[in-house]
Amino acid sequence: MNEKVFIGIDNGVTGSIGIITQSQVLYIPTPTITVQDYTKRKKTIHRINYGITKLILSKACDKKAMILMERPMINPDRFNQSIIAARAYEATLIIIEELGVPHDWVDSRKWQKVFFPEEVIGTGTKMLKMYSNSVGKRLFPNVDIGNLDDYDGLLIAEYCRRIYG
Repeated sequence: MNEKVFIGIDNGVTGSIGIITQSQVLYIPTPTITVQDYTKRKKTIHRINYGITKLILSKACDKKAMILMERPMINPDRFNQSIIAARAYEATLIIIEELGVPHDWVDSRKWQKVFFPEEVIGTGTKMLKMYSNSVGKRLFPNVDIGNLDDYDGLLIAEYCRRIYG
């Protein structure tokens, strides 16, 4: 069987992985673990669960696969969020490289332009999540994302399918 697999990764510890094949559509919250912060502060942080994420991607990539990963948000005005995004990105990229799967990156605005009205792009998280849910429910009516915020991982996978399919 030479079924193509298109995987979209919405980067981050609150992100998701969308997997589209000819026969199925999967939506998986990014697997994370909670650990003690490595700084002097006594708090916890979320990190990518390396083992589970690698297992998911290795199972999905046993066929002809292409992964499209959203670039991490790096913004000096949002330093802590940028560090979290960069950590998640690096962990996921190491998994992808170890698996030897073809991959590429996409900026959020680029894939969003395909699915959302131009005036919505850059309006802020709340509006983008609303459109992500609206478009995701329309394109993937049989996929239940549970209590997750948006369909971004699946929409990135669909964008991947359109570009690389």
